[in-house]
This record gives sequence, structure tokens and C-alpha cells, in this order.
Amino acid sequence: MADLTQDKIEKILEGVVDIYTKQDIVSSNSLDSIEIDKDKVTINIVLSYPAQSYHQTLSDAITTALSEAGISNVEVDIKTEIAKYATQKGVEMLSEVKNIIAIASGKGGVGKSTTAVNLALALQAEGAKVAILDADIYGPSQPKMLGVSKLKPEQTGEGKLLPILGHGMQSMSIGYLVDEENPMIWRGPMVTQALEQMLRDTLWRGVDYMIIDLPPGTGDTQLTLSQKIPVSGSIIVTTPQDIALLDAKKGLKMFEKVNIPILGIVENMSLHICSKCGHEEAIFGTGGGETMAKDANVNFLGALPLEIDIRTDVDEGTPTVVKNPDGKVAQIYKEIAKKISAKLTQQDKALSAFPSITIE
Repeated sequence: MADLTQDKIEKILEGVVDIYTKQDIVSSNSLDSIEIDKDKVTINIVLSYPAQSYHQTLSDAITTALSEAGISNVEVDIKTEIAKYATQKGVEMLSEVKNIIAIASGKGGVGKSTTAVNLALALQAEGAKVAILDADIYGPSQPKMLGVSKLKPEQTGEGKLLPILGHGMQSMSIGYLVDEENPMIWRGPMVTQALEQMLRDTLWRGVDYMIIDLPPGTGDTQLTLSQKIPVSGSIIVTTPQDIALLDAKKGLKMFEKVNIPILGIVENMSLHICSKCGHEEAIFGTGGGETMAKDANVNFLGALPLEIDIRTDVDEGTPTVVKNPDGKVAQIYKEIAKKISAKLTQQDKALSAFPSITIE
């Protein structure tokens, strides 16, 4: 009888769809177990992406579906277990970092670094352990954005650097290692070596997602990323402006050519909202990012407004997601973060072991 009741409950739950994975909770293997104790039913859900702000909504959808079928004494327990997903073949994995997500833009000035730090903090707010690596060697901005630009990383006895914590998030940047007023007059090979050393010589601890803030363009750093850094997915940041979209398309094509999955496109500065009267104006045009995503058959993750607070918050070292966590803009970042991590779950999981082959 219990098995029949469990079958009945499972059949009902096939009608509950996760709005981020766009799959029902049974076929997506989110349903972990069903416990029946007399008239009480406990549903145990395990999500493979961080979505704390979605837990209550999902729980309500489950209890409503069962209630409509006459099952009213229901308890829902939702946990999160983040897996490690596949990367480029032959690239050495990092033992303490499950997934690396690259944030890129075709050109500078589109708010990529601001988007990167806010998305990293949004993933953390949703329940993940997150790190950010500032790969923009010539123009590192993450230390200032995290409010920790005066700090220097400590070194272990084995020569590893300890990441700097900013708002509870692990971070590493060349900005911690050099005077912020000194220009980095380095050739490409030095830049790529510095990037790989920051990644592999930092003592990262238990990271679910590492966000890599790439420099703009499609140069040496991006090539190093594709050849030597295990990347699970990438995100393109653009503005609606035609010129920005032209360059963003180049970045998208680059990731396609090096076989790094594109998780989606974020449109930044989509609407200017007047801080005095609230009037909305599309200064850089409208719908460019969404059209680009449609043409390239990739996810459009969301659009962020051109608001002065987004800029002043990072200038002060308190990005919007931590300064105003319940505000409209923070909610947009969190929504994008859930879409990114849910999209990643659609990929193959990483193999538990991969042989390291060296050819001399």
C-alpha cells in the first residue's frame, strides 16, 4: 500500500516544474525521497544549484499540487548539493574548485566587472560557496569593488597565497600584489603566466563556483583560459548599443570555437531610470542583448538598468547585492545567478578522475 501511495505521490509531483531548470522535479532527479508516516507525507528535495530565495516558492508548489489531490498533511525539505560539471578535455582540474564560470565582454565599458562581482555575490546569497578571480591584469578592479584594496594576501609555508575575503567571498587579483597606481607594463606571456599562477597557487577552499572576471576582448588571456583553465561555462555581458553588440558577438564566437559552453547573455545598462522622477529612457537602445541571444540560440539571462547606485555601490566597495540585498536590482542579479547555475546543471557532470598526461 505504501508503495502504491508513493507511486501516486510521485505521479502528482511529475506535474511540478522547476521554473529554472524547466524540468519537472521527478525527471530532473530533484526528488530525493518520499516518506510516509500514517497520514503525514514528507517530500525531500535536493536541488543541484543554489536557489535559497526559490525554496519557499517550490515548496508551496509541491504542497499545492498534493493538496489538490487530497493530500494535506505535507512537509517539504529542500537541500542543495552542487556538483562539478565537465570542462574542456585535457585541462587539469582544481581539487577545491567545482565549477569555473568566465564573465566576458567583447569591449570595455559595458560594466562587465560590476556585473561579475554582483553575480558572484548573488550566487553566494543563494547559498553557494563562491570565489572570484580578477583576470584583468592590466586593469584590476575587483579589490576596490570588494572594499579590500588595501589588503595583501598572506603566504603559506608551501608558497601558496591565501585568498582575500571580501564580503565573505574568496578573491584573488594582481591588484593585491602590486601598487594600484603602478601600470602593468607586461607582454602577453607574462600576463598569461600571472593568471595561471593566481589560479593554481592560491589556496582556494571548498569553492562551488569561481567567477573569473576576464579583461575585455579576445586576446591572450582568453586563449590561456581556454587552453589551461578548466572552465564549465561562460557569460557574455553587453549593452544594447550596436557597437557593443558587434564586439560581444566576437566574444561569443570565441567561446564557441574553443568549446566552452555559453550559459547566456546579460544585457547591462538596458534602461536609464531617472533618480529624480523615475522616468525610463533607453539611452543605448533596446532589445539588443535579447535579439543577440535569440540569433545565437543561447539563453538571455536578464537585463540590468543604468542606475547610478550600481556604480556608486561598487566604487564604495559594497556592491549592490550586499548593500541593498532586498532591492530591485539585487533581485535581478539573484535571478540571473539562479538561471546561470540552473543552466549549468543541464551539462554533463565531470568525471571523478582524469589522467594527467605530459608529453615532452
